[in-house]
Amino acid sequence: MSNRREPLILAIETATRAGSVSLARAEVILGSLSGNALSSHSTDLIENIERLLCGAGAKLSEIDLLAVASGPGSFTGLRIGLATVKSLAICLGRKCAGVSTLAAIAHASGPSRRPIVALLPAGRGELFAQGFSWRKGQVRPLDNAAHLTPAALLERYGCCSDLTWAGEGTCLHSENLRAWAESHSIAFGGADMDYLDSRRTGWFFAPQCKQLAVSVAALALREYHSGNLVSPAGLRASYVRPADAEIKERWQLEKSQPGRRI
Repeated sequence: MSNRREPLILAIETATRAGSVSLARAEVILGSLSGNALSSHSTDLIENIERLLCGAGAKLSEIDLLAVASGPGSFTGLRIGLATVKSLAICLGRKCAGVSTLAAIAHASGPSRRPIVALLPAGRGELFAQGFSWRKGQVRPLDNAAHLTPAALLERYGCCSDLTWAGEGTCLHSENLRAWAESHSIAFGGADMDYLDSRRTGWFFAPQCKQLAVSVAALALREYHSGNLVSPAGLRASYVRPADAEIKERWQLEKSQPGRRI
């Protein structure tokens, strides 16, 4: 590690379509860049890291800590991000921090007295979801990350009349959320910028964050101070659900076993 008091953190987020990279000295963001949602992370991630470091006047050798969004999210994107961080960490001889994508989404929404439900598209109209509290500078999980249908999402959280919804999944399912709120007499603030007003009760949408790597860096800093860093080999993806290929393989196996109900 560097002899500086606070670490220089390179954070990478490739769990979402565009993704982003961020450079931070402890809590101070030195720069951040968004990726291209229309192309694979493999085409521009290294270039964006180089642009980020150049813009901040920093060298890769000066990085103290490498942080990465470890999932859930795009299977391919997660693998690209984890492989990149592992390779850089091995070359530099540095430790790593894996950060929950959903925790980063909750962090990016800002402190709130009401619970935050982080939502991320999981494909086929389904969602990754998890509830968090964000108080006294700490983002803490209220339940486990889950892979849910829209109906199951409302079964899980629809009984709570005071929520902040955060993440890309809120935009894709905003009409479903609005309809549920209205049919259950829950005040609906939508994307009202007063969602941080603690005097109001209802369902609110946090503003969308386009550079989630900034929150990945912030959460990695806490792991650094808590001594919860891992070696490159210790980084693991949190997929939450099996890959489509694994689901298909399991289905084929069950189908091939006589007398077994699929």
